[in-house]
Amino acid sequence: MITRVDDNLLAPANVADPYPVLAQLLAEGPVRWSNAHDAWMVLGHASLIQALRDERLSSDRVMPVFETQLSPEARQQRAPTFEVLRHWMVFNDPPNHTRLRALVSRAFNPGSIERLKPRIEQIVADTLDDLQGRDTVDLIRDFAFPIPAIVIAELLGVPTADRDLFKKWSDCIMILVFGGSTTVDRRERGQDGLLELGAYLRSRIADARSGCADNLLGRLATAQHGDDTLTEDEIVATCTLLLFAGHETTTNLIGNGTRALLEHPAELVRFRTDPGIARSAIEEILRFDGPSKVQVRRVAQPVSLGGCQMQEGQQVLLLQAAANRDPDQFDNPTVFDLTRYPNRHVGFGFGPHHCLGASLARVEGMIALRRLFERFPALAPASPDPTWHPVLISRGMSSYRVSLGSPR
Repeated sequence: MITRVDDNLLAPANVADPYPVLAQLLAEGPVRWSNAHDAWMVLGHASLIQALRDERLSSDRVMPVFETQLSPEARQQRAPTFEVLRHWMVFNDPPNHTRLRALVSRAFNPGSIERLKPRIEQIVADTLDDLQGRDTVDLIRDFAFPIPAIVIAELLGVPTADRDLFKKWSDCIMILVFGGSTTVDRRERGQDGLLELGAYLRSRIADARSGCADNLLGRLATAQHGDDTLTEDEIVATCTLLLFAGHETTTNLIGNGTRALLEHPAELVRFRTDPGIARSAIEEILRFDGPSKVQVRRVAQPVSLGGCQMQEGQQVLLLQAAANRDPDQFDNPTVFDLTRYPNRHVGFGFGPHHCLGASLARVEGMIALRRLFERFPALAPASPDPTWHPVLISRGMSSYRVSLGSPR
């Protein structure tokens, strides 16, 4: 008797733990059609790398959705959102993607991240101080969520008094991008927040262009590649993308990393006792249960991949979560091994769309996890099952209760 695999990744069981079904699907082949998602699934590591390099698989899916999948009324209601999203680098193809990346990479340089390390240490320490004296906390709400919001606000030069606004706006962007079937009221609040953020940033761009601001907003406003510069709309879009992607990704990295370490006590002992494995530990967390499950592409021209023929207009799901456990690429892929080498995971993508903020997320994750387990060595899960975000793209918890134990 043949058992049909439920490839609906939004089914509750698959949201909670996608890895068993992804392993079953991958065992059937590296590429397959999903009726549940009306899209191709790319599961194998080699096929996914090939897909990420193929310019016939387009990232430009904002305007096609806006123009073909929404009613005229919905287009009118959501036009302000799409106007911002269409400038996001991740939704652009070459040559515009190449142009945007060249300009933004000049502003988002390793030196700025290195200079931020002492502040990240202080932000993490302050957040841990706020947890002192409590028996149990929601690790996501009380620790993993606030840290990246404050870090990004710091990176952009946002005054301390406005940090809570940035946390609210980050939530608004998440509603718009990951909202799915969210209510009209929530979507409208999300769009209002996005417009508020845009107005806030625009009010500061003129000063940033003067060249006096030693922060990311100032570097974006003055970035040049030859004679080319970013427009005001592109600066606003890049900052909103950073707030969304940087916040969501790092929150999930910290949350998933904490859970993985708590569920593997022997590896947690290694993490606590050997500071030298911090970097490889982050890479293994990104592979084993990373913050991103899927990247989405649209077939711009017919493509043959993994023995399958993809036709123009079809949607393609690039399943990083499956590729990161491909036994053809990784020995014992279901084993959580903090010293795994080599570890060619695709947790931050690959090629032209490799995450520009990957270095920042790694630094935040390393500092947050190291200091969390130093401060609370008896940290333990307080409930058996965390609550997961029921979304396709990312892999993260909305709530994870932990008991802190006695602090050190």
